[in-house]
Amino acid sequence: MQLWQLEAADLALRIKAREVSCVEAVRSSLARLEAVNPRVNAVVDGCADEALGAAAQADAVLAKGEATGPLHGVPVTIKVNVDQRGHATTNGVEAYRSVVAKDDSPVVANLQRAGAIVVGRTNTPAFSMRWFTDNAAHGRTLNPYNADVTPGGSSGGAAAAVAVGIGAIAHGNDQGGSIRYPAYACGVYGLRPSFGRVPAFNPSGTGERPMVVQLTSVQGPLARSVRDLRLAFAAMAQRDVRDPWWAPAPLESATSGSPVSVALCTELPGYACDPEVADALQRAARRLERAGYRVEPAQPPRLRETADLWLSLTMADSRLLVEEALMRDGDDTIRQAYRAMDAHAPQFDTVGYMRALAARTGLMREWALFLQRHPLLLMPVSWRHPFPVDADQRGSSAMREILDAQSPLLSTAILGLPGLSVPMGLRHGLPTGVQLVGDRFREDLCLAAAEVLEAEAGPVAAVDPA
Repeated sequence: MQLWQLEAADLALRIKAREVSCVEAVRSSLARLEAVNPRVNAVVDGCADEALGAAAQADAVLAKGEATGPLHGVPVTIKVNVDQRGHATTNGVEAYRSVVAKDDSPVVANLQRAGAIVVGRTNTPAFSMRWFTDNAAHGRTLNPYNADVTPGGSSGGAAAAVAVGIGAIAHGNDQGGSIRYPAYACGVYGLRPSFGRVPAFNPSGTGERPMVVQLTSVQGPLARSVRDLRLAFAAMAQRDVRDPWWAPAPLESATSGSPVSVALCTELPGYACDPEVADALQRAARRLERAGYRVEPAQPPRLRETADLWLSLTMADSRLLVEEALMRDGDDTIRQAYRAMDAHAPQFDTVGYMRALAARTGLMREWALFLQRHPLLLMPVSWRHPFPVDADQRGSSAMREILDAQSPLLSTAILGLPGLSVPMGLRHGLPTGVQLVGDRFREDLCLAAAEVLEAEAGPVAAVDPA
């Protein structure tokens, strides 16, 4: 087994034991990048020289016997929509190539503080606003399993990179499924942490993000195993005073000795899911039951209404604070997708916006009560098998279908809940998966259940692009 094939946890142990050097680990990852990235276009900003320099410094630290972090020498990737010192925060937009970061964002600083070494920066759609990763600045990222199917978005580059073995851990962010959907489409694990769990801030920004974006967008990891998710999550979640929303919640909470109740959600009223999705849910439910979980059918409160609230509030903010820049600097695909999405969102005046934002509190309360009865929710990532490339370019009716399919992603995002995308093998040559959702700051419950699902199949192996 080559070094790039190892899980981050195993590689970190070998480095700590001085069985391999950090330079060897980084060289192996860079060689894999060079071999496969031309076929998927996951990494669009290489960091080879910096990575090798950082690896040499990391080896020097080991030689001196100094203390090291849990990810010391482990290659990772960073999404191009967060600041990394000396690199352009393009957010998939050609006009933003000149936005070169003078300082690291908290998530980059935290990963590097844990010892991780950035080997490349991954692709995202323009403005990180599609479930399809393609833009005029960096081109299209391909799904490693089938180039005619989306790798997901907006962290499509991150998911594809992890899937093909370019780094054992990838950074992503998720405002409406942008970690969980790419993880699902590329057959890897993706964790959307709770709102307030991982600090976020871009020093290069010229103003604060729209309010709803602040309340829904989170930073998180993608990986090929649950224990690598745990490592990356713990590293990312360290405090950074630049984010006043960060909360000092424990990563693990006490649980009762009784079996955990799992609500199994298998339908969106009035909407039929794909058979591959239904099959994955039932297989996951059986695995959890065999492990002692108590699984019963249960519908979370007002699922469709909650997802529609995400759309209403997100588009209200976007019209006021994003649309002008998007229409000026975005490419044709994001403009078309944006218009199609906007066609399904109500037009708010100030009072209507305030009422919608207040309604979010009521939904949060209802879901919290539901999750008190059922601490875990097992539901789809999407009601549909991964979409064909550019399915969002086919007009407003196609967008309505996509929005309905993504309701398990949107509903949980607007509530600030954690969600974990778990791969469940292949069907018809494409990945399948399920989503585990917990109450706020209960990522530990999601991760523990994901380990049960992982146990029967084992960690995901890196694939060669189709």
